[in-house]
Amino acid sequence: MAKVADKYLKVDPWAIIEEDFDQERNRTSESIFSLGNEYMGVRGYAEEGYSGDTLPGSYFNGLNEEQAIGNHYKGIIRSLRYMVNAVDWLYTRITLDGEQLDLAFSKISDYSRRLDFRTGTYCREFIWHLENGKQLKLTFTRLVSMTMSHLGLQRVAFEPLNFSGNVQVCTGLDFGMIHEERGQSMWRGLRSGGADGITAIMAETLTTGNKLFSGFVLQSPVQFSPSRVERDKFIGESFTLPLIEGKKVHYTKLAVNCADSSGSKSADVLWKEGMELAATTAGLNEAEIFNAQTEYWTRIWETSDIVIEGDPENQQGIRFCIFQLYQTYHGDHPGYNIGAKGLTGEAYRGLAFWDTESYCLPFYMFNNPKAAKSLLEFRYKTLPEAIQRARDVDCEGACFPIATIDGTESCDLWQHSNLQLHVGTAVSYGIWHYVKNTGDREFLYSKGAEMLIQISRFYATRGQWGARSGQFGYFGVMGPDEFQLMVNNNCYINLMAKKLFEYTLETVAHMQAAVPEAYAQLAAKTALREDELADWSSKAEHMRIPLDQDSGVYEEHDGFFDMPHIDIHSIPVTEFPLYSNWSYDRLYRYDMIKQPDVLMFMFLYSGQFSKEAKRANYEYYEPRCIHESSLSPSIHSILASEIGKPEEAYHFFEFATRLDLDNYNRNTREGLHTTSIAAAWMNIVYGFGGMRSDGERLSFQPSLPERWTSYSFQVLYEGVLLKLEVTKDSVRIQAASGGCTEIIMDGQQITVGADRIVLPLGKGMMAG
Repeated sequence: MAKVADKYLKVDPWAIIEEDFDQERNRTSESIFSLGNEYMGVRGYAEEGYSGDTLPGSYFNGLNEEQAIGNHYKGIIRSLRYMVNAVDWLYTRITLDGEQLDLAFSKISDYSRRLDFRTGTYCREFIWHLENGKQLKLTFTRLVSMTMSHLGLQRVAFEPLNFSGNVQVCTGLDFGMIHEERGQSMWRGLRSGGADGITAIMAETLTTGNKLFSGFVLQSPVQFSPSRVERDKFIGESFTLPLIEGKKVHYTKLAVNCADSSGSKSADVLWKEGMELAATTAGLNEAEIFNAQTEYWTRIWETSDIVIEGDPENQQGIRFCIFQLYQTYHGDHPGYNIGAKGLTGEAYRGLAFWDTESYCLPFYMFNNPKAAKSLLEFRYKTLPEAIQRARDVDCEGACFPIATIDGTESCDLWQHSNLQLHVGTAVSYGIWHYVKNTGDREFLYSKGAEMLIQISRFYATRGQWGARSGQFGYFGVMGPDEFQLMVNNNCYINLMAKKLFEYTLETVAHMQAAVPEAYAQLAAKTALREDELADWSSKAEHMRIPLDQDSGVYEEHDGFFDMPHIDIHSIPVTEFPLYSNWSYDRLYRYDMIKQPDVLMFMFLYSGQFSKEAKRANYEYYEPRCIHESSLSPSIHSILASEIGKPEEAYHFFEFATRLDLDNYNRNTREGLHTTSIAAAWMNIVYGFGGMRSDGERLSFQPSLPERWTSYSFQVLYEGVLLKLEVTKDSVRIQAASGGCTEIIMDGQQITVGADRIVLPLGKGMMAG
């Protein structure tokens, strides 16, 4: 199945630029031009109001609502949580000579919008042609502060081109935003008002009681007299700006948003905190805010940039990916997670999946370890909910949910929420991967080990012994490949559970010897028993790992090799996506897979499988994979690069960095594919860069795509910023930040310091 690009954005190495307004593509652009700072995010919607197809979206990490689900079976969830559309702090309405600006009907020209990676700002401008012949140029600029997480800035500038007169503006805070899936606002107003130039409102969600304070102050070099406008769930200020032909005039709105998703603060306390923060904000200078934003992004690009020579589209694409990853998460708020769409849309309900530890964690681990740790701390924070979920499904220990926003299971499809067991192993792998590459044993001792014990308890009680085989395994499950339902002994789940048991036992033994006091506290807190350790050891030793010894191919699950075969290339393109065009039960009748399953564990534990084993399994499973998941192509590309299939590697990579920019899946309008964006980074660093992080030392085996002249990337390892530059005939590596560390390059251990090391590009690694 070929994916086809919808190219309409201008190619630029440091920005996303749209020229001319296209109503058909508006929602797609709203996603692409999203801004965020981990705490809050806002789609690129028209703040002046747009009566065409639009999704005005304003989201806050952790703010959620609850929906009841009717079911009567034990272990199947009865309610779910979802990220809720919140306050429109950009709300603006503009009227001139009785005509209101609305791009669905207003005549405009010279339209453009720009998202600048170096300044973290979004700017949109156009000329409004009024029915009476007047022409007004408008420029809307916004940012979500990366240094002051509660702060959003909006700047609106007016330039009358052929007249002088007055323009009427109403700017405000609107809790009437419609949550699209529910078709209504999910908020009730609690309080509104203001003082000392601050206009503010506070509301709470209808069922969960999550609270949000929003307030703003106005700044402008011209004098105007605003008047208060209030109605249900809305407060604002209305004013008139005098315009003089040929001269620009602007106002700036500094908005402060304070959320309470824990329910720990009373309305009075949150209002007081919000007003105090708004008062502090009122003293800020907009130039200082813009400068702080630019300085922040300058520091990011100094350490995290990927430079590609000879491929302008992918250069723009990978910088967009890095930009969005930092916007989505940077670890300033421990206990937050990453939703599948980040803070850019309502699809997937703002829920986090196993993608966080499997796909997102590596980016943060090698660019911002603080953020990587924060992601794992979300799992620790929600350990009590995971322990309760295990009880709900008749097991012990901790069962981490397949989809969550607050630690509770929020997937309303039982076949996923009850059968997909691999989230816990993704969490344990994330702990192992993080500790291995950062050396943060304090986290392991204080939080990681406790999670490992509780996760091991779940997997020990969820599995069973085969009646004939005498082996341990998991029955009635669904692995990462979601086209195989209620199967037995999914190879991925079994192998990852085996690794979990082994790592937990290794951690316990290490703590007993190295930190006995910490171990004693851990054992007491978890009521750990010696017989449990023996049980986990036995189950790891006797774990069933389906493998055909003759071919070296791991069987995805018991009976997979005997399933009816279907040539995936014979499926008409008009039938994709299959979820929308095939009867649901039809998906599960063939040896067709949705996304990598066996290949996934061969990537995660790369060093434990030979190149021959990877090739055998790749060649068996690749023709059976339809890549219905956007996460799928990157793993195939990484493995194809390793086993000497450079053209296939590049084919799978082709749309990785531009999946959303060129709307390959025709669903960017729903929000960005945040975890796939992380996979695009992996595709370059782990794929073409040949990095592997599961061995004793960080290792590299670079290759160069034939279409590229060169590329470079940087990773932070053991406190040392390593910079690799790959050209047609050489690999150059040095410690860009000082210090030195040991790495493996093409199988040889080398010491990397401040002096640049130049090595020939490995034999046979040149793509071509």
